Amino acid sequence: MEKVLWKDQYCVGVEQFDRQHRHLFEIINNLVAHSDASPDLRLVSQTLNEMYDYAKEHFTDEEQLMQQYAYPEIESQKKQHAYFLKTTSELSAHPVNERGASIGEIAEFLNIWWTIHILKWDMKYKELFKEKLSVAVS
Repeated sequence: MEKVLWKDQYCVGVEQFDRQHRHLFEIINNLVAHSDASPDLRLVSQTLNEMYDYAKEHFTDEEQLMQQYAYPEIESQKKQHAYFLKTTSELSAHPVNERGASIGEIAEFLNIWWTIHILKWDMKYKELFKEKLSVAVS
């Protein structure tokens, strides 16, 4: 699997969230960098734990802003976030070869999940936050 490249189309217009999303892709790339080697289960587990911790922090930040501005789809977002955290926790708890998945497959799952989540779910709040945050700064 090749490294995941950040694209401008992933920008949601909230600098903090865009920065966090970029970092999440960097974590995925840590797995990609080791996907051709024989699996170092400790490294995979550590990287997935890092993904879990950072994603949880990111989701908390997003949900706080959603709450603050009464984002109408907050419950759908919370469900998406809970699913990701649960899945990442499960992946971290079970070594790669026990699951039958390779490091590359795990990295691909993370890449696909984040790409879809940003483009489908997070883009829905882009205009609302752009409007609300520009008024708050003015």
